[in-house]
Amino acid sequence: MPPTSFSLPTAPTLDYQALLLVVPVLLFSVILHEYAHGYAALKQGDQTALTLGRLTLNPLKHIDPFYTIIMPIVLYLTMHMFLGGAKPVPVNPRNYRNFKRGDIIVSLAGVFANLLLAIACAILIVPLGLLARVVGEMDPSIGILQAMLIVGVYLNLMLIAFNLIPIPPLDGSHVAKYLLPVSWAYRYSRMGFLGLIVIILLLQVFPGFLLAWFSPAYHVGDVLLNAVSRFVTPGAARWKVIG
Repeated sequence: MPPTSFSLPTAPTLDYQALLLVVPVLLFSVILHEYAHGYAALKQGDQTALTLGRLTLNPLKHIDPFYTIIMPIVLYLTMHMFLGGAKPVPVNPRNYRNFKRGDIIVSLAGVFANLLLAIACAILIVPLGLLARVVGEMDPSIGILQAMLIVGVYLNLMLIAFNLIPIPPLDGSHVAKYLLPVSWAYRYSRMGFLGLIVIILLLQVFPGFLLAWFSPAYHVGDVLLNAVSRFVTPGAARWKVIG
């Protein structure tokens, strides 16, 4: 699989306190995304990720020096752009019981995991809010946890939107290629690193397109959080880092 990619349509200026909330949530989200690819591949008949020890939530197994550390830092400092990814999970599509179906399922497994995580983050706000009402002294601590969950809702929905952009090596390209003639699909899927350059140029030259592409993700996030807004504690308000 390609590296799990993450991006923000516009890179907000985050203070160090905000980064303490965003980074752990983002790291866990891309790790779960990557784990889902490996798990789906296993279910489709490929044990590559399992054999190589990548079917794990251990962060050290998924951090890639270039995609996870160097590229995000360089792009943020030079272009004020937040773009990066996790280490690609190794899969061998030739082991799938059904190549086409397996490729599509494995490719979409990551974004499906992010969708479940976004919904779970919204749901968990409720019991934490109820706990804060019962034990008022815990409001500051619960506020931090709820702020992380709010970040989790938006970040995971944004991960879905970004990874579904039909440009290799993003997940959406693995589905889009089956809509093309075979000869075109082969060239399209072989774009490799060139695809990352196209994505960077797209982020820089056509920010309006990216904002429109991300708009449904923001809308769904608003809907989820509006549904649980009455359970958000006052302690969570000061930690707003997205929006």
